[in-house]
Amino acid sequence: MRLSPSPALDPSLAGSLVLLHLAVVAGGFALLSYTSVSASGLESVRCRLQGTPRPPAFSQDGDFVIGGVFSIHNYILPFSQEVLTHLPSIYSLDTRELRFSRAMVFAVEEINNSSDLLPGVTLGYQVHDSCTSVPMAMNVAFQLANGLDPMFDTGEQCSGSATVTAIVGESGSTPTISMLRIIGPFGIPQVSHFSTCACLSDKKQYPTFFRTIPSDQFQAAALAHLIRHFGWTWIGAVRSDSDYGNNGMAAFLQAAQEEGICVEYSEAFSLTNPLSRVQRVADVIRSSTARVVVAFTAIGEMRILLEEMERLPSPPRQWIGTESWVTDPDMLRFGLCAGAIGFGIQRSVIPGLRDFLLDLSPQKVSNSPLLTEFWEGAFDCRLGTGTSTGVGVEEKVCDGSEDIQQLQTPYTDTSQLRVTNMVYKAVYAIAHAIHSIVCEERENSTVNCDKNLNVKPTQVLERLRRVNFSRNGYQVSFDANGDPVATYELVNWQIRESGKMEFVTVGLYDASLPPDQRFDINREITWVKNSTLVPVSVCSESCPPGTRKAVQKGKPVCCYDCIQCAEGEISNNTDCLICPEEYWPNAERDLCILKPVEFLSFYEVLGIILTACSVGGACLAIATATVFYHHRTSAIVRANNSELSFLLLFSLALCFLCSLTFIGRPSEWSCMLRHTAFGITFVLCISCVLGKTIVVLMAFRATLPGSNVMKWFGPPQQRLTVVSFTFVQALICTLWLVLSPPFPIKNLTTYKEKIILECNVGSAIGFWAVLGYIGLLSLLCFVLAFLARKLPDNFNEAKFITFSMLIFCAVWITFIPAYVSSPGKFTVAVEIFAIITSSFGLFFLLFVPKCFIILFRPEKNTKKHLMEKTSNDIRH
Repeated sequence: MRLSPSPALDPSLAGSLVLLHLAVVAGGFALLSYTSVSASGLESVRCRLQGTPRPPAFSQDGDFVIGGVFSIHNYILPFSQEVLTHLPSIYSLDTRELRFSRAMVFAVEEINNSSDLLPGVTLGYQVHDSCTSVPMAMNVAFQLANGLDPMFDTGEQCSGSATVTAIVGESGSTPTISMLRIIGPFGIPQVSHFSTCACLSDKKQYPTFFRTIPSDQFQAAALAHLIRHFGWTWIGAVRSDSDYGNNGMAAFLQAAQEEGICVEYSEAFSLTNPLSRVQRVADVIRSSTARVVVAFTAIGEMRILLEEMERLPSPPRQWIGTESWVTDPDMLRFGLCAGAIGFGIQRSVIPGLRDFLLDLSPQKVSNSPLLTEFWEGAFDCRLGTGTSTGVGVEEKVCDGSEDIQQLQTPYTDTSQLRVTNMVYKAVYAIAHAIHSIVCEERENSTVNCDKNLNVKPTQVLERLRRVNFSRNGYQVSFDANGDPVATYELVNWQIRESGKMEFVTVGLYDASLPPDQRFDINREITWVKNSTLVPVSVCSESCPPGTRKAVQKGKPVCCYDCIQCAEGEISNNTDCLICPEEYWPNAERDLCILKPVEFLSFYEVLGIILTACSVGGACLAIATATVFYHHRTSAIVRANNSELSFLLLFSLALCFLCSLTFIGRPSEWSCMLRHTAFGITFVLCISCVLGKTIVVLMAFRATLPGSNVMKWFGPPQQRLTVVSFTFVQALICTLWLVLSPPFPIKNLTTYKEKIILECNVGSAIGFWAVLGYIGLLSLLCFVLAFLARKLPDNFNEAKFITFSMLIFCAVWITFIPAYVSSPGKFTVAVEIFAIITSSFGLFFLLFVPKCFIILFRPEKNTKKHLMEKTSNDIRH
């Protein structure tokens, strides 16, 4: 950044000046001064860069220079002495980041050797080390914008063109944000390979930012989906106290809430916190009831936390990791993370990269201080002459026998190229953007590039938005927010048979697919203690069937008590639901099933018994009629009004058979038939008995001297009496059927758990009118028979009629309360029982004695015997 000495600042740089002063306060490395050296005052300016510029770790000149910023060293500026006690090294080499930076160099050299991309154009690079420090990252940003010359001449203002066309990096979101505040106003595009904070997708704040790694917004949704997939509703959460951790965790917690996941605790810490802070976070994890911990942390914080957790082990926890640490090989040394799972960047293959990384020799290494440091640290020797350690022991000198091929470090490990590929794609994205500016394709399919063209960073910025190409089978493009298509691999830490921990890809997540197809698990996962059983992490166990959840006061919704559902309700884990009217809960009370339908069936025991009694009674009536017909000329048959006897036997057979209409599934026809048939047949039966009773009374009076009453109640009058009484009942039944007939219904109130199929009487008046008329005739018949009970036994059957009508009335008087109080199909059974019982009472008392005489005492079945008996009775 170059300052103008003029008091009147260029409006386009006013915002930049403010940013400069903020950077000065934060970093203290890049304050610029200006000095006027022209006699005229403003014709020439000599600018001086304050502070000591740091040379790039790797650099190469080219027609167009790309900047690179990586956290190659872990350098922490401690705020207290306590911080130093829990940091293994405040200044150590991160060989994984070294691999990232070397991958950028490899990509640039590969492009320079390409005949398809930027032919004839050489790309240069300046790779800087930010040392995991925000101030140093800001200092690098100034250097990439201004160059390394401490003094430079310019025109009227210190604001010449940037020294780089674009920047690859940084490895962390917080340093990236700081860099964007400085270089963003100048339109210098920055393509990050590892900055995942969702906040960087805000184009209003960061219009020059792009990245080849997905935003944490997608990862947060994927993590919530993963946790819900395995049924974990009670989790713990830890995060880095940084832009990356805070923004990522905020996105995750929102997604988790939408998935119904509860968080027991959410703790934040950073590398610069005192040890007591890290210990407190570890104690919270140890004492928690959640068995699943989501760690949205940077690799440094995660390493410190796990070291503290191993110091005082606790019950096994299932760790859910983010791409920042879950695929870092250095983390495999922590045994308590056996079975950890999380989302990582897709593993890839970069042809030639491993050979490039391993193409090192002591001669090449000695030309680079950074590679020298790596070499000496890896092989524990010094390039050059050894020096004394101060205790009489001289350090080992590298003698050239060191074999980097056998070296096992993150730098040489190319089996899990994930983030490295993001660096590779970022370099190629910038190269494609520059290619689209300086190159054009001619008619003969040749590409002509103008390397002398003045390419401004803003041009590269504009072309980056439209980049769309494929490299090594991987698509590279950016959406409107500068983000790529979000695809992740689900990575599981598994212990192999050899005892070695490895990263195993067990699934995929592709945000470009429909929501129900994004998540795919295609391999077996191992959990804590290398078990294949999915661990359980819930605040409250699932409620048993038939109960509902009641949230405990003052606790998250995942903590609840189980309350019994009311009768007729099922539970869906959260609430009780009432089953529809014709449904009832199953035995498990988790599903509504159709209620069983109940009616008096021909196939059940009760139905079979009643059917047998009904048919048996009808058969007895028919058999009796056959006996009477065969002995129709006998004295006892003729003496008891054979015509009415045959009609009575016929009506009794109908009474027995009409009870069958009450058995079976009710229908419209059966409901109308059963009551009307019952009413008419019983009235016919009672009318016959009433006729026989009247005949007995009239016959006895006819035997008195001077009486001719029988001529008024002969056979025609008897028939008319029976027909008249029966016609009245038929008329009542007809009116009943016309106005409000019986109909089948589903009784849902008598039993809650089943449906009773029965007949509704329709008109209650019609129903009770039919029964009342039967009762009226029965009472009249009983009174007349009672008056004739002392008439001679052999001449009349008044005593039997009296007893039969007494039984009939008793049965039907008892029937009324039993009918009203009997539930379900037993209501019908009571009615059938009353019909059959009353019919058998009439049959046995009126016909069995006569049949006994006819069949077993034929000597008494004579007119002489009857007349003698009658005469004796009259005398007495």
